[in-house]
Amino acid sequence: MSNFSRQIRLSSSSMMRCLQYRLSRSFTTIEGHRPTIVHKQGLDILHDPWFNKGTAFSMTERDRLELRGLLPPNVMSNEQQIERFMADLKRLEVNARDGPSDTNSLAMWRILNRLHDRNETMYYKVLIAKIEEYAPIVYTPTVGLVCQKYGGLFRRPRGMYFSAADRGEMMSMVYNWPADQVDMIVVTDGSRILGLGDLGVQGIGIAIGKLDLYVAAAGINPQRVLPIMIDVGTNNEALLKDPLYLGLQQHRLDGEEYIAVIDEFMEAVFTRWPHVIVQFEDFQSKWAFKLLQRYRNSYRMFNDDVQGTAGVAIAGLLGAVRAQGKPMIDFPKQKIVVAGAGSAGIGVLNAARKTMARMLGNNELAFEAAGSQFWVVDANGLVTEERENIDDDAKPFARKTKEIGRHGLKEGASLVEVVREVKPDVLLGLSAVGGLFSKEVLEALKGSTSTRPAIFAMSNPTTNAECTPEEAFSIVGENVVFASGSPFPDVDLGNGHIGHCNQGNNMYLFPGIGLGTLLSGSRIVSDGMLQAAAECLAGYMTEDEVLKGIIYPSISSIRDITKQVAAAVISEAIEEDLAEGYREMDARELRKLNKDEIISYVENNMWSPEYPTLIYKKD
Repeated sequence: MSNFSRQIRLSSSSMMRCLQYRLSRSFTTIEGHRPTIVHKQGLDILHDPWFNKGTAFSMTERDRLELRGLLPPNVMSNEQQIERFMADLKRLEVNARDGPSDTNSLAMWRILNRLHDRNETMYYKVLIAKIEEYAPIVYTPTVGLVCQKYGGLFRRPRGMYFSAADRGEMMSMVYNWPADQVDMIVVTDGSRILGLGDLGVQGIGIAIGKLDLYVAAAGINPQRVLPIMIDVGTNNEALLKDPLYLGLQQHRLDGEEYIAVIDEFMEAVFTRWPHVIVQFEDFQSKWAFKLLQRYRNSYRMFNDDVQGTAGVAIAGLLGAVRAQGKPMIDFPKQKIVVAGAGSAGIGVLNAARKTMARMLGNNELAFEAAGSQFWVVDANGLVTEERENIDDDAKPFARKTKEIGRHGLKEGASLVEVVREVKPDVLLGLSAVGGLFSKEVLEALKGSTSTRPAIFAMSNPTTNAECTPEEAFSIVGENVVFASGSPFPDVDLGNGHIGHCNQGNNMYLFPGIGLGTLLSGSRIVSDGMLQAAAECLAGYMTEDEVLKGIIYPSISSIRDITKQVAAAVISEAIEEDLAEGYREMDARELRKLNKDEIISYVENNMWSPEYPTLIYKKD
């Protein structure tokens, strides 16, 4: 055993004996009984090591000290807090003895998080300077691992927690947050984190990661962003049985009870911050569409899984058409097989159909013609009109029995059968099933009628990707266009040829959508604004790049991409007469700006991490 490991073991065991002795003492000092007068409330207390109790603050203390919502809802005992600390110390001991059990990426996340706690300006300086290296750490794929382990990683609270136990209190709770101005909120209920399922209160990690990118990519001021977790319980049995779980240990609310919680939350945040933009993130499919339709015409909000993923996919699909040496207007001729009919899959289908229909004339006949270009395969196979209990959102894409008969297919046909018979131009994966594009499926795609078939393995995190780029290029051929949701390295094909792996990451769009909506002052986030963002991204690549199979830009240029996308969103908001202006730039002044002036306007309103001059003034 190494000296380091022996020291940790000794310190661990002696600390535990000391703690157990203190907890077993049958008396306390007079000081221990005396109340302490404090002159702080809210985050000031949580950031003060003398007075902070962390998750041990009782609910009455949380109300008295304006802490409700600033901590996860589960009140921990001293013994539970010690157990959480010792579990982390034990992991350190195991790492020293047996080698690291955490991945290198998680270790990097810990280091970056500590820097964030100490020095926010420096944190964002580092993140912006090394965005290509650190985006996969603060966002996908590492953020998925962070959410899975968040209970053990939780140290200093970040963001707010609204729970089912807070019903009737949210309007007052929202004032516990110290910022009088909030521009951007990312909210989740933890029900479908990436492809990892129900992670309950631990899902707040995804909201924190997304807002890091809003700051780094879009220049949203970090003092005006707010990650939020709405804890309505969890159906994850492991978390329900975990004594150290930080969230409500009850099954998820459903139906009207669930909607009532979200309604109360939305009313509260928009009452305090009427101009805030709320991005819904990783809500299960069951609620993603319903909540989007419920709020999108009355609040400044959008759902990134439904609309952001769709926009990035549309940009990639249009890029794939360009990679074939064709104009984007040929997109309606593409045959597309979609694997996955969850919120992301249906969101992409709806957006792609609207894009095709607009190119075909934007009438009812065009809309119907566009729908015939898609074949949707879910866990039960090909979706047709014969499917029993078909989801309402998937129904418009169910194939007619006569149509599939001509292809020799039937209800529930397997993915490999569909690919073999349809011979699609594009195979699009949004299934969250790692390896779904098996050797047999990829072999079937070799029969595509396209000169350059495209494979989009878009599910996150990396382990859920439908296939790897190596599998795609080695089986289908060097001419394939490949994109994934998580980062993969390019593939060396030999003879100086490179198989480019394009990352179809939502971060290309959602920061620009949020920034453009903010700076336009648009009352809502319209379909036209989302479409403008997607088309801007699709046109960002040069002709030489797309012909090489590069359909998405490098993440290193994310600030410029975001600036261009935001400008496109603002232009569309002006065109649709939705823009109401921002600060000194009112709607009338906005309408006077030309394209270059709009880009300058965006650039001038992007925050950069610079140390301000500080001046102390006595009260």
